[in-house]
Amino acid sequence: MPRVLMVRDQQPRCQIEDIGDDQLPDRAVTVDIEYSDLNYKDAMAVTGKGKIVRDYPMVPGIDFAGTVRESSDDRYASGDQVILTGWGVGERYWGGYAETMRVDADWLVPCPDPMSTREAMQLGTAGLTAMLSVIRLEQAGLPAGSQVLVTGATGGVGSWAVQMLSHLGYAVHAVTGKPDQGQWLKALGAVEIHERAEFEADTRPLEKGRWAGVVDNVGGKMLANILAQMDYQGRVAAVGLTGGVELPTTVMPFILRGVSLLGTDSVMIPIQQRRVAWQRLAALPNDLFSKMHVDEIGLGQVSEVAEAMMAGKTYGRVLIDPHK
Repeated sequence: MPRVLMVRDQQPRCQIEDIGDDQLPDRAVTVDIEYSDLNYKDAMAVTGKGKIVRDYPMVPGIDFAGTVRESSDDRYASGDQVILTGWGVGERYWGGYAETMRVDADWLVPCPDPMSTREAMQLGTAGLTAMLSVIRLEQAGLPAGSQVLVTGATGGVGSWAVQMLSHLGYAVHAVTGKPDQGQWLKALGAVEIHERAEFEADTRPLEKGRWAGVVDNVGGKMLANILAQMDYQGRVAAVGLTGGVELPTTVMPFILRGVSLLGTDSVMIPIQQRRVAWQRLAALPNDLFSKMHVDEIGLGQVSEVAEAMMAGKTYGRVLIDPHK
């Protein structure tokens, strides 16, 4: 009987439960989960502080990696190692905070060699989103060695973006509201640390151009201010909204400097693009994984750490071993 973290629309909101295999969803592939993770969206689902979960009861967890136990779909067989991210899993469909889960084959990608399932969840949606952002910037013509800004740099997406962009030879500037993490960000490859307040003041529609590329996890006023600071034909990969969904900007960065605002989604990205991104992630050097700050927890700690994440008290990645 697999253990799951079950969320219900009542108090207590989260409880660990043992369920029978016959209670798992009626889907094609049964996966024994080895690792999941905690993303900001997961924290909202677990705490109820965002309208992520609408149907109850729900097993949250938008990511997992593990080994196929059985499959009625020819694409996967017993013993295959697989990764799942996105597709509404952990939001509309039961997700990864479980020892075992049954999912659609369409939602899976093979875990690429030589990546382990643990490394896959060190990355998870955060690492995938960071790589998709890098790919978007590259496709938009980001010049080699140019100045690139990463906002929300201590978060999962941000910290992976700092490492990936630095590894590729860009001069990475990291924005954070946690100045005590500045040395860690420099260890990840940032050449300069910027306080969040630097990008929150009122600004003119156009400022001096500073950035060839940006990975933005914040949105809101910060994104508007950054758009005003873009170089000619600069490009911004927008991936997050922790600073709000409003964008108080003008058309001037776009029509006078040719700035590109590139929406970057990892939830519904087509399978072939996922495979390409995961192959690039599998090729990252091992030292990037060793530099990443990782807190490993069990299902019983998820609620507490989710509250801490919502309060801005976590950094790096949170790995979940559902068997703990």
